[in-house]
Amino acid sequence: NKAIYGSEDHLRLYPSRSLAAHVIGFVAGGETETDHGHVFEDHGVTGIELTLDDMLSGVHGWRKPGEDMAPTHGLDVVLTLDANIQNIVEDELAQAFERCSAQGMCALVVRPFTGEVLALANCPTFDPNEPGHAAEGQRNRATADTYEPGSTFKVVAIVTALSDGRLTLSENVFCENGRWLHGGKWLRDYRSFGYLTFEEVVAHSSNIGTAKAALRLGKERLYNTITNFGFGQITGIPLDAQARGRIRPPKAWSEISITRIPIGHEISTTPLQMVMAMAAIANGGVLMQPKLVERLQDETGRVVRRFSPHALRRVVSESACSEMKRALRSVVSDDGTAVRAHLDHYSVAGKTGTTEKFVEGSYKSGKYYYASFVGFLPVDRPELCILVGVDEPDKGAGQGHTGGVVAAPVFRAIAERVATYLRIPPDITPETEGGPEGRLSAELAHRRGSSRGHSGLSATSSGR
Repeated sequence: NKAIYGSEDHLRLYPSRSLAAHVIGFVAGGETETDHGHVFEDHGVTGIELTLDDMLSGVHGWRKPGEDMAPTHGLDVVLTLDANIQNIVEDELAQAFERCSAQGMCALVVRPFTGEVLALANCPTFDPNEPGHAAEGQRNRATADTYEPGSTFKVVAIVTALSDGRLTLSENVFCENGRWLHGGKWLRDYRSFGYLTFEEVVAHSSNIGTAKAALRLGKERLYNTITNFGFGQITGIPLDAQARGRIRPPKAWSEISITRIPIGHEISTTPLQMVMAMAAIANGGVLMQPKLVERLQDETGRVVRRFSPHALRRVVSESACSEMKRALRSVVSDDGTAVRAHLDHYSVAGKTGTTEKFVEGSYKSGKYYYASFVGFLPVDRPELCILVGVDEPDKGAGQGHTGGVVAAPVFRAIAERVATYLRIPPDITPETEGGPEGRLSAELAHRRGSSRGHSGLSATSSGR
């Protein structure tokens, strides 16, 4: 039997060009064999175009003697991405990418309580209308790249020790004057610290203080909390380019692993895993699945399916997260490692990370660094959690190479613009500095302004 297919020449266009290219992805055309013959059609190659290809693709109409079949349109996919926020993030990322001459950069903006991804951006990037012109730019560094997270990872051990009652933030710990022999190997801090409170351990990013907190947890508890926070696992975001990262089981640890893993070594993570872990602390201890698709709808706009936020599990107690927020807020103070992430009108909590990259079997100091900052705001009622990652910033460009120097300022620029766009009520005002009445009025203003909509990007199909 032979059939005649209704068809017309078409070209898949992306009018926003590179905006959210790594999320939306692109298609390629090819010939497909069906029960009624061969047809030429588009199919997704990367991104949402690939992972939701069956939803986006319609069904061809066909005609043969005595039988007609009308074509069926594919569904439209409406994403949680906010086009304006995505544009802000891509703009700030592009400027920073040029300033620090990095090999690559990425940034993520999520809502801590729902897991909604409001922006996901990478540099370099590409235009999905012409994907072959920038093959390297197609790499989704935010979900597919793995790296040793360094000091951003310290939050996991500290907040778990708080949750388990193994320490308090006001408790003193001896940081060995910056040099500690444990398991036959030296562990060093970047400065010579004597006694620090555990709050100061977080603020000053002490390796030794964090390692001593992890020793109180023990191998099994540390490993379990790392996996509970989602490390070493696929996050569930509907994108094709995802890495699990790597965390070895305790039986494969060396004698010093218990002191190295909690400071972000001997483990690999993705930026998406790290921002979701910090978002869990921001929301009070619940790990959320990152939400990227808001709804599916037909060509008339009728909603076919709506996706709700999905809580995976509680990882630490709410009280421990409240304590941890205080410590992470001190990181952004004048005494902390991320003063350049400070905002004038919003309280910020976060953590810097700077780690030497493991290249060709060894750590390559002097050039190969991964610098990052991950934080949230406002601290008491977080609406945004933002991560900025910088792969191999060029020290010769005069911008430095640490997370506090190259990543924290990009966080600040993104946070300021996004908070203004969303009209998030400031929590640092003359009233809040004046006493409890001012703090209460700011909280009431926050509640009045806490419910807002968003303009989602969408990947749509017209009879594909």
